[in-house]
Amino acid sequence: MFKRMALIAATAAAISLTATAVQAQRDPAYQQARTQGLIGEKPDGYLGFVVAPSSAIRALVEDLNIKRKAAYTKSAADAGSTVEQFAFTTGCRLIQQSSPGEKYQTPGGQWATRNGGAPTRDPRCP
Repeated sequence: MFKRMALIAATAAAISLTATAVQAQRDPAYQQARTQGLIGEKPDGYLGFVVAPSSAIRALVEDLNIKRKAAYTKSAADAGSTVEQFAFTTGCRLIQQSSPGEKYQTPGGQWATRNGGAPTRDPRCP
């Protein structure tokens, strides 16, 4: 079990780093929505809406979440994990990697703004 969790965490870290690099090259609307606090990272590994989105932001986030699920599905199969476990581990890392001022969802489901300290993450996060 420990080896499996270590493999999941290592693969999630690789995806997180890749996702961060890819995000920097995405549509400026994504970064703008993130900076404005309209969207944020959720513990389940997907993006969520902090406030009611415009149709353009909704379409952008839905597209990104579909792409994330496809990546999680492939990586989970490679790691011998479930999609949900893999997405959760990646969500933990993405929240940890968020920048001050960005929004993230706490384990209790509340939206919080990242400050200079560590974000509040699920106690099951690696």
